[in-house]
Amino acid sequence: MKKATFYTIPLLIAALALPATAAHAHEPLYKNGQQIFLVAPDGSLLDYIPEYGSVVMGRDGRGRPILLDHNGNLVATEMTAGEYGVYRDSYGGAPDPAANGWGRRDWRQNGDRFAARPNRFGESAPRWNGQPSSAFPQAPEIPAPASPDISEERPAARTSSAKPDMNVVALQVFLDRNGISPGVIDGLMGDNVRKALAAYAKKSGRAIDPEADKETILQSLSLEGGLPVRTYTITAEDAAGPYVASIPSDYGKKAELPALSYTSVSEMLAEKFHMGEGFLKTLNPDADFSRPGTVIKVVTPGGKQKDTVARIIADKGRKQLFAYDAEGGLVAAYPATIGSNDTPSPSGTVTVERIAIDPNYTYDPKKNFKQGDNDRVLTINPGPNGPVGNVWIALSKPSYGIHGTPDPERIGKTSSHGCVRLTNWDAQELAGMVKAGVTVEFID
Repeated sequence: MKKATFYTIPLLIAALALPATAAHAHEPLYKNGQQIFLVAPDGSLLDYIPEYGSVVMGRDGRGRPILLDHNGNLVATEMTAGEYGVYRDSYGGAPDPAANGWGRRDWRQNGDRFAARPNRFGESAPRWNGQPSSAFPQAPEIPAPASPDISEERPAARTSSAKPDMNVVALQVFLDRNGISPGVIDGLMGDNVRKALAAYAKKSGRAIDPEADKETILQSLSLEGGLPVRTYTITAEDAAGPYVASIPSDYGKKAELPALSYTSVSEMLAEKFHMGEGFLKTLNPDADFSRPGTVIKVVTPGGKQKDTVARIIADKGRKQLFAYDAEGGLVAAYPATIGSNDTPSPSGTVTVERIAIDPNYTYDPKKNFKQGDNDRVLTINPGPNGPVGNVWIALSKPSYGIHGTPDPERIGKTSSHGCVRLTNWDAQELAGMVKAGVTVEFID
């Protein structure tokens, strides 16, 4: 059986924040001021770091936290020094696993006399009172421009003076996996995360307290999809691209490019894993993203939702889009940029007309806004860095649609040309759940 170790939350978060390296012995573990031990079924003590996602948490019949591997085998039981001493002495220094009901069995049969069970969200979780986690930093808000944001050039990866909080990363991943998009995953407790928390409560009927529920969130993640951060090896295909050197802001120059591709491996990987590019680089400060075989740390977001959407509400005031099924149940929620004062979004109800993946973008200054000195019709080739990203969901009001963006970190923080702008990955997910005829209601 592959060895693995159980973490306190502070140690787990610290481990996730370290650069990807080989396993090494961990520091002593403490809980409520007492040192605790991780006792293997044979009575030995664990003293090593596991690979991410290699264990899940549960409780035995006595209510003690236990570790199980993914085959349901008991890896270790948490005991205080006093508990371990009594346990060890009761077996003459050599515990008999069979006598305590341990063995290589299904997880429902492991533990002492009763079934061990994984701890899922909503159940009581073990509380760790070690060093408190850092306070939630506030994400910097980019003020909306006085005129429409006509520059679609993606800036260099943003860095912030606010330090990413790995507890917030876990929360963002949890929301993402549950169909409630927090926007880019960056470890910052900004407005998009707060809006996602409210939407999650609406969808599930359960409110999350980011501070009180952080251990339970982490346990839920470990049971369904694995821990929030894992390692990823950059492939030759990743490094090959194709990539472009830069994306010009001028539409005339954009139209000269064969494709509006990603500009770097890190930009591509950040979108692949729903991350802010700056946060990806923060997690991997010494990584050579251009070299195949480089091992980096990424988050593990959720897969695409597969429900059928019957109705969409674009909430201009909340800067959020809500997708509902035919029964009125909330399927998904996304942070969104919806119109501007100069080019407001539609009012009332429209319908989805058609869906285009990797669309060309046609710029017509006589029908739309005027960009720079460009006064003629231009066709801009497809790509994730195009003006509408890599998805266009056309609406029944001409020239308006729901689409992606070349700059996911600005979603919900800037204005648009009247359309509904989502991150590329959110727009792709939504495109897979809608069809022509779905209603889209714009509310203030």
